[in-house]
Amino acid sequence: MNSATQYRTEKDPMGRILVPKTAYYGPQTQRAVENFQISGLRLPRSFIKAQGIIKASAATANMNLGMLERDIGQAIVQASEEVIEGKWDNHFVVDVYQAGAGTSQNMNANEVIANRASEILTGSLESYKVHANDHVNMAQSTNDTFPAAIHIAALENMEHRLLPAISNLQKELERKSEAFMPILKSGRTHLHDAVPIRLGQEFAGYAQTIESVYHQIEATLDPFYEIGLGGNAIGTIINTHPDYPQTVIAEIANRTNFPFRQPASMFSYMQNRNAPIRSILALKELAVHLIKITSDLRLLASGPRTGITEISLPNAQPGSTIMPGKVNPAILEMTHMVCCQIIGYEEAIATAGMASQLEINVMSPVIAHTLLESIEILSNAIPTLTTKCVSGIEANEVICKDWMESSLSVVTGLSPLFGYDLASDIGGAADDKDITIEQELEERGLLTEDVRNLIDPRGMV
Repeated sequence: MNSATQYRTEKDPMGRILVPKTAYYGPQTQRAVENFQISGLRLPRSFIKAQGIIKASAATANMNLGMLERDIGQAIVQASEEVIEGKWDNHFVVDVYQAGAGTSQNMNANEVIANRASEILTGSLESYKVHANDHVNMAQSTNDTFPAAIHIAALENMEHRLLPAISNLQKELERKSEAFMPILKSGRTHLHDAVPIRLGQEFAGYAQTIESVYHQIEATLDPFYEIGLGGNAIGTIINTHPDYPQTVIAEIANRTNFPFRQPASMFSYMQNRNAPIRSILALKELAVHLIKITSDLRLLASGPRTGITEISLPNAQPGSTIMPGKVNPAILEMTHMVCCQIIGYEEAIATAGMASQLEINVMSPVIAHTLLESIEILSNAIPTLTTKCVSGIEANEVICKDWMESSLSVVTGLSPLFGYDLASDIGGAADDKDITIEQELEERGLLTEDVRNLIDPRGMV
């Protein structure tokens, strides 16, 4: 097969270039493919869907304002809706690490939609009846559409996936807290014995922590409702109908059921990626808390014969290729790794956010990839943690009781009666003799009913 049957020749401001004959994208996308063979990573489905929403809404707004011929506009809307549905995902081929601001990604969408709209109108994608810039990109720039696509995609993923996943985890931890509340155990500080606590109280702490960070993440959503469409290149609303900004934003709100609005300052919106920076900080906080919780669960379940073993985790898979029968806390380990990635991603977005020089931020593609990937992996990891681990946790009540009774920390209850120094002496002596606090008190003739009540763990929680 020769190149004439495999490729078509197209032209852009840089000159002529060969484009695969079956590709719906065009010359500017092809140049990006050739220039940026970096990672093999592409911006996700949610971002491509958001681009489709923007292009359909822009065409509708421009038709309604009398700026775009209706037959061309309707074909663009149809092609954009096919992009929204995912029909042409294989034709979005630009690497995440591309030219600044996301121009290549925007042109990828413009070219796919223009060629598909041309095909709808004429039966041939090579008819070029619909122009990628003049028609599909009408009243738009990469600089206003790319951040808008980040906001739309992030909102949809957080509202519909991440926040429900976090809420379900919090509720499951609450259920475990209630179930485990009757179980007394030894507390631990500095990984050493401390005063008694209820197992349910430990889990209540986990549940409250997750509830708190849920509200932190929820509070970061509001800035995403600002989308500066119509700002065009630098926020001056050049080459647009005066009513275009409010018209296109209203159309996007109608398509997404989100209350999008114009930014308080179009210029601030163009210059900075405020919403992703704030959001990733809250996701980092979630990651830190999840690392603490999953690390605790691994410690509490350590063993099963030589560790703490106060709880048992559900078995997920074999844990060793050499040790038969070994089972590891695989789900907890996976969650910890995801959270490590989120913490690194926060630094990437912070660094990219510093690249907002003058009128725009040229690092928007890596911000989009990093934020949306963070939301994606958390949205997948947290339900897995909830259903495959937390919901199946069981308490080992006998072991909890044994550890608590062997702990010397109950001596703390004697401090109000005997004072800190004598209580310390009693605890130290019991430790030296490898006996319980009660036995040491009995040897000293100090064990009365009132003293027995002071060292009863049930009175300490």
